[in-house]
Amino acid sequence: MQQIGQIAELRRHLDEVRCSGSTVGFVPTMGWFHEGHLQLMSTSVAECDVTVTSLFVNPTQFGPGEDLAAYPRDLDRDATLAEGVGVDVLFAPSVEEMYPSPPLTQVAVPALAESLCATSRPWHFGGVATVVAKLFGIIGPCRAYFGKKDAQQLAIVERLALDLNFPVTVVGCPIVRHGDGVAMSSRNVYLSAQDLRAARSLSRSLHAASSLLESGERDWSVLRRCLAAGLAEEAGVIVDYAEVMDRSTLLPPAEPPSPGTEWLLAVAARVGPARLIDNMTVMWSEDGPIVDRGIRVDDAASGQTGNPRRSQTVDPEWSTTPGEQR
Repeated sequence: MQQIGQIAELRRHLDEVRCSGSTVGFVPTMGWFHEGHLQLMSTSVAECDVTVTSLFVNPTQFGPGEDLAAYPRDLDRDATLAEGVGVDVLFAPSVEEMYPSPPLTQVAVPALAESLCATSRPWHFGGVATVVAKLFGIIGPCRAYFGKKDAQQLAIVERLALDLNFPVTVVGCPIVRHGDGVAMSSRNVYLSAQDLRAARSLSRSLHAASSLLESGERDWSVLRRCLAAGLAEEAGVIVDYAEVMDRSTLLPPAEPPSPGTEWLLAVAARVGPARLIDNMTVMWSEDGPIVDRGIRVDDAASGQTGNPRRSQTVDPEWSTTPGEQR
């Protein structure tokens, strides 16, 4: 695996790759890789000839008092994990390389950045959209892989690529969960054992609402109350939001749902020192709802023990068919 820190060098390398007829996959990250990151990389490796993973802790998406300085970093560890799943290039630029001078340009998708996480972090998605636009401009034509856990980010990136005509296919990949259902996140390292137990309420409330939907409930306000109630009953959880929305517009969903549309069941809460998010997406088909609950991973065999490879567990309560995971 090559490790590159300079934009010009990466561009030259990827130009040569594409001139040879090879396809490029791209996985943007802020590092401290967990199984969710590795799943994105593995998917890119399986679908593309050359996979590039970027590792850049972007300062413009952190607000006052947030954890920029404390954000976990270990380049050697991450490089080992990325190489272990077959990544070809690790792009790890410095802040000075990405922002040689204070940027005067900002990219924004305001219609999708006024709800959910933007309510408590109004600065965040301007920084995300700007750095993603920069990375798309650096990488060039590619398939870019994003996790569905950051559902609002995914919606913004999809619209950004469409509106600005980037030669990029944005691919949303399933949420990866610990064996107890908690969505994997770099911020989970901040949580105590007690916090981790409390964090299960996020996925548990989503599962309850999804099961209610599968049993025939179609009133999204009822589903939203179910989400909120599931979070509120857990001690140590401070609810930020519990919402049901159209996934592409982040507006209240149309009723009744039409085939081909997607709903987003989304929750956010502060647990201990960390703010956690989670969601499940619902694809409406002619036969009814198809819920993407993500992938559960056996922690004993995952990257949590330092092993970059993993074995997935199939739980009838959580499993999805391959067609439901994308």
